Amino acid sequence: MSDSTRKPLIWVVDDDPELRTLLLEYLGAQGFEVRGFPDGRDIERRLLRERPDLIVLDYMLPGDDGLTLCRRIRASDEVGIIMLTARNELSDRIAGIDGGADDYIGKPFAPQELVVRIRSVLRRRLAIPPGAPKADEECVTFGDYRLDFGSRILWRRHEAVTLTTTEFALLSALCRNPHRPLTRERLLELARGPGTETGDRSVDVQISKLRKMIHGAVNQPEFIQTVWGYGYVFVPDVPGESA
Repeated sequence: MSDSTRKPLIWVVDDDPELRTLLLEYLGAQGFEVRGFPDGRDIERRLLRERPDLIVLDYMLPGDDGLTLCRRIRASDEVGIIMLTARNELSDRIAGIDGGADDYIGKPFAPQELVVRIRSVLRRRLAIPPGAPKADEECVTFGDYRLDFGSRILWRRHEAVTLTTTEFALLSALCRNPHRPLTRERLLELARGPGTETGDRSVDVQISKLRKMIHGAVNQPEFIQTVWGYGYVFVPDVPGESA
């Protein structure tokens, strides 16, 4: 079967057997290929044998919880992840997204809503990544740093600075729009594609991490500046900085 005609493979990881069975039947009827697992044991080894297009991952699981698994998966794999949980507090949603989930849906929910969200995540991931380099772009230099779009690496002089996919996408969006104030919504859209639904707080958390990386060096100017009541602006050429 060619890539254009194969069914997207979805893993459902949930310890509730009734819900897991319901989702497997419903997602299968919607044209997906599905696998079900009651917990996340050996999930990294499973990923070496078979790579799904997306994982529906319950937050509350026996053994390692869904958030811990999400972070472990995201550290080595860019598979789509939707977190599924009865814990629907704002802090939990922020933790899920910050941990690397693409989306977050609270229980109870309609299976139709899950299908819509799955298709939305798959569309974003099948599209050209917003953080991918354009043909006429190679890198952006600011202060002691150089962001290489081709290798997707941030360099501080001759030392590579580790960035997550989200951090790279956000920094790329800022670097490609110097001196242009961006709202949090627009920054997310540039970084992760249109239709992304993530709270302002999640953006602030990621920006805070980026600032610690590039503002933590001695005598480094504040390249990512806050525009109060609006969003953020990237200022690569600080007045008074030598050419």
